[in-house]
Amino acid sequence: MQTDVLALAKALISKDSVTPDDAGCQAMMAQILKPLGFDIEMLPFEDTLNMWARRNHNGPLLCFAGHTDVVPAGPLDKWHTPPFKPVEKEGYLYGRGAADMKGSLAAMLSAVHNFVSKHPQHKGSIAFLITSDEEGLFINGTTRVIDTLEARNEKIDWCIVGEPSSTELLGDVVKNGRRGSLTGHLQVKGIQGHVAYPHLARNPVHQAAPALAELASTTWDQGNEFFPPTSFQISNLSAGTGAGNVIPGEMQIQFNFRFSTEVTDQQLIERTRAILDKHQLEYSLDWTFNGQPFLTDSGELVSATTAAIETICARKTQLSTAGGTSDGRFIAPTGAQVIELGPVNATIHKVNECVKIDDLYLLAKTYEAILENLLC
Repeated sequence: MQTDVLALAKALISKDSVTPDDAGCQAMMAQILKPLGFDIEMLPFEDTLNMWARRNHNGPLLCFAGHTDVVPAGPLDKWHTPPFKPVEKEGYLYGRGAADMKGSLAAMLSAVHNFVSKHPQHKGSIAFLITSDEEGLFINGTTRVIDTLEARNEKIDWCIVGEPSSTELLGDVVKNGRRGSLTGHLQVKGIQGHVAYPHLARNPVHQAAPALAELASTTWDQGNEFFPPTSFQISNLSAGTGAGNVIPGEMQIQFNFRFSTEVTDQQLIERTRAILDKHQLEYSLDWTFNGQPFLTDSGELVSATTAAIETICARKTQLSTAGGTSDGRFIAPTGAQVIELGPVNATIHKVNECVKIDDLYLLAKTYEAILENLLC
């Protein structure tokens, strides 16, 4: 099988693997890993395909984690080139998933192939944890694989997630943690009526407005050295029948907390309810918990990664916990050190997604240097 990083990235991009369809990506990866001595374990859960591939069974275990699924292409007429036809243009590789995260998968495969070829007797073990359900509901992907590994006490020591962490130059930012995410689904109940007779109705919009203003202005914590203060954002709001002369009978509000390690999800739930109760609202409130915050503030993995970036990319990296969530939130609670390192994220989820071709080769060399720093 071809192990050149650009060729691998093209082969992966050419597969139309919109969540949760893997479209043969993992089978292709397995074809490369099996001759290198990896034991391949396919773990399908419901509509999601997952792969756990491991070389050797002694510790410590370094795992590359990532996803083969991509977000939909969006309006095809906005793309300069077909989204699932990889195209090289002016030093960039275009295609859906080029940056998020088929470029990273290609770099991981190339790095491991080169490393194992040079160091067939390396210490410890190398693994790949790959899912086709990261961009979607994330219920049958990495979290289910981790449950399987935990049930048989198979522990990951170090994990590199290939999310596109870089902002302007490859390796300028490494994610060493992520904020927690908690979503609230609030229904405020009123009494529907005619706008000319407000005394016969109860407007839930009017009632909810002061409570929402207080939630939006509340300081939930001060953050800390690694995390910004917890944020509260309303993402969706709806009320009314569509008629201009009807007071609505209920109001729907969806909001999200991105929270630091200074507060727990239970504290946020309790404080939110206290504010709603203070404003004497009649309401129902359901929650979707998307993940706890996690942090790898130091240790062998951070040291090996920062050293590799300095050697290969000739720059010092910045450790950051900013941004959204990642599958690292399912891996870190097992005790693993987790970092995220991948390409520049400027075009992810956009039309004309692309990655700098030179960065693919640099990323593969950086992953290989991390392997050498930890397993040689």
